Amino acid sequence: MSKDGSKPNTKPATRTGSKNGNKSNAKGGAKSPRRSVVQIKGKSIKQQFADLLANPQLFWGALAYMLFVIIVGSTMLWARGQSKIDVGQVMRQTSSARVEFNTEDVQQSQMQREAARLNVPRVYSADMPMLEEIRADLLNLPRTLAGVSSLDEVSRDIRIRFGLNEESFTALAQIANDEPILDRWTSQVTTLNEILRRRPMLNRQSWQNATQEGLNTQIELRYPSPIVDQATTPPSHQRISRDDAINIDKKDQLAAEIARIVRIAGFSNPTSEIVRKRLLNEPRPSFAYNDAATAQEMENAAKLIQPVRRTVTIGQRIYSRGDVLEQPAYALAKRENQEYKAHGSSQARKWLGVLAVYGMVGALGLLLGGYITRYCPKIASKPGRIGWMAGLVVLAIVSATIMGVVDPRLVWLGTITPIVLIAVLITIAYDQRTGLAITGIAALLVSMSLEMHTGIFAILLIGIAGAIAQLGDLRERRTLIRMSFVIAFALSIASILDQLINLPTIGAGPGVITSAILGAGAQSFTAGLLVGGIALFILPFIERVFDITTGMTLIELRDSKQPILRELQQRAPGTYNHSLNVASIAESAAEAIGADALLTYVGCLYHDIGKMNKPMYFIENQSGGPNKHDKLTPAMSLLVIVGHVKDGSEMAREHGLPKSLRHFIEAHHGTTLVEYFYRRAREQASQIDEERSAEQILQEAAEQLPDEVDYRYPGPRPRTKEVAITMLSDAVESATRTLTDPTPARIDALVRSLANKRLMDGQFDECDLTFRELSMICESISKTVASIYHGRIRYSSDEDEKKQEEKTETTPESKTDSARSA
Repeated sequence: MSKDGSKPNTKPATRTGSKNGNKSNAKGGAKSPRRSVVQIKGKSIKQQFADLLANPQLFWGALAYMLFVIIVGSTMLWARGQSKIDVGQVMRQTSSARVEFNTEDVQQSQMQREAARLNVPRVYSADMPMLEEIRADLLNLPRTLAGVSSLDEVSRDIRIRFGLNEESFTALAQIANDEPILDRWTSQVTTLNEILRRRPMLNRQSWQNATQEGLNTQIELRYPSPIVDQATTPPSHQRISRDDAINIDKKDQLAAEIARIVRIAGFSNPTSEIVRKRLLNEPRPSFAYNDAATAQEMENAAKLIQPVRRTVTIGQRIYSRGDVLEQPAYALAKRENQEYKAHGSSQARKWLGVLAVYGMVGALGLLLGGYITRYCPKIASKPGRIGWMAGLVVLAIVSATIMGVVDPRLVWLGTITPIVLIAVLITIAYDQRTGLAITGIAALLVSMSLEMHTGIFAILLIGIAGAIAQLGDLRERRTLIRMSFVIAFALSIASILDQLINLPTIGAGPGVITSAILGAGAQSFTAGLLVGGIALFILPFIERVFDITTGMTLIELRDSKQPILRELQQRAPGTYNHSLNVASIAESAAEAIGADALLTYVGCLYHDIGKMNKPMYFIENQSGGPNKHDKLTPAMSLLVIVGHVKDGSEMAREHGLPKSLRHFIEAHHGTTLVEYFYRRAREQASQIDEERSAEQILQEAAEQLPDEVDYRYPGPRPRTKEVAITMLSDAVESATRTLTDPTPARIDALVRSLANKRLMDGQFDECDLTFRELSMICESISKTVASIYHGRIRYSSDEDEKKQEEKTETTPESKTDSARSA
């Protein structure tokens, strides 16, 4: 404790005196007072350095710093070596070649490959069952009619299919009965079949593909299987002019081409009419377009084309500001970046760049670590928090960088979401200043990694500041929802303004520019909503990881319907009312010095839950009758009184209360003396001593008299201002009940007496409470208690009673203990 808020260091003091001077004074008959000189001895630099090395926080902090520099530096090196562009982007600057290199002319190569694809003949597959059906029908027709004496005996289906009449029936009968004529018929049918294999009959769609698509004037015919009974095996495929294809949906052309084919095959009337009728009866395509085979042939032809090479000279433009990046320019930019990394500079220059990156990351890491050490003792004091904080920041930087490189078109969504999210999480876990400082450095590192223009860095800062400004006091979930919409609108407006400022005004068309502006705004708006949604989802996990308790959790624990509070009301109603009074007193005191009033209030509600196990041993739960402590020795009473701290701590763990509230239970008495029972024990020891002789008393004094240490609470002492306020408020609330005339002056005197007692006892040594804050706490407690325990109007009939009560009053501290335990 110190007046300016700091705790004084205890330095070893050396008392020195002048022996010669004392002797001379003695000789002269005059005795001078002894003087002492206090020498403040500080630790040597070597000892300070040794203490620093022995500090475990230094080791874990150094380890976290090294990992931070290695991971973030490596990520930055990787990202700065990538081309952060994508097809369809509106380019903000002109790019020129930094090295001379030979590369493929992608555009020319593609043009030649496309020409090769167009020059591939389209592939058609034969419908062999259909061709075999025509061949078999014509070959078997004479034999089928050989045993028929008249046309009427021929089935109606055959007559319609072949268009038979008396003349054609007679001709077929002659063919069947004359072997030479039959052989000639067979030869003519075979010839017809060969012609049909070379003259594909196609439907309208296939015919259009054959005659219109591609640059090649031929088409390729493929035959899945050879024709049976043919002297020579036909080729599996052949090429013909695409003009030879026949469109079966064009009746006039089909009839003319069929007549010509029949005539070429050697048929004459009347047999030619039979063949023509058969081919024109319900015509079907004899070939079908083979899309898969055609595509395969096109790809094979394209692969045979060798890439067209060209030389790109230094300074040659790759793309210009305002261009909408196309695939050829994108490929050229990627190749130029690869060549530059491979041959653009010497090894010494490359290593110098690597060292510069790691040096910059190391400098910013030192800045971050120094800030945390100086202004965030909650983080720096625990290695676990150091690790989690470093991991969280590294994860945000790495994820934002990777998303910005993988898809540069989503740079707003990919960078804003993780950076603003950790700003929200750190602010919830600690405070606004810490969140702003840490995420500000993280945003700077991301901007450097992605080589972004200052506009996006400004957008990140707007998102960070907007989110942090909304989280001053997080007590409701709607606060996060409101924050999400506020920063979503702020980010979208900032992104739109940035696009209007930085996008080129020439080159790209108005539609492309408008799409880019609205796209950036939409991404930023979505990022703002995602930040709130993710924060709400992972908030319980963050509380457990960072060992914190948010206002929302405290609001829930403040509810009197909580199971443990309901149990306290039922089993120890006096203790519950006492806790409510202490909470009201402590809350006002916490607000007076700027401490966490909500945490203080909730901590006071739970600080005495351990009394539920033995409620009748505490005065506030007794309703008259004999006091249970009258039958117990002071030592046994001490165990009961002190035991409520341990019982309360175990109950808190069973019910899953946060660690911050468990500290209220464990430390609200600190290591104070249970003075009432300590005095009772001494009184009992004194009564025993009266029955003994002086010699026995001297021999057994040490064993009989109680030791003060044994009658103290086990602790720990308060480590936070909130628990220190609770300790003082608890003592004041109990002691005030014993005042017969609780006037403001007497209450203020009681409060300051108890505060000074705790101060002198060293109960506030482990918390960062200052003298000024303690004075403000006493003033606030005095006002609050005076408003609760105000005096009543006294009448003349009360005077005698008042005088009698004043005679029996004891010291404030003894009244406090008796009020708790009597």
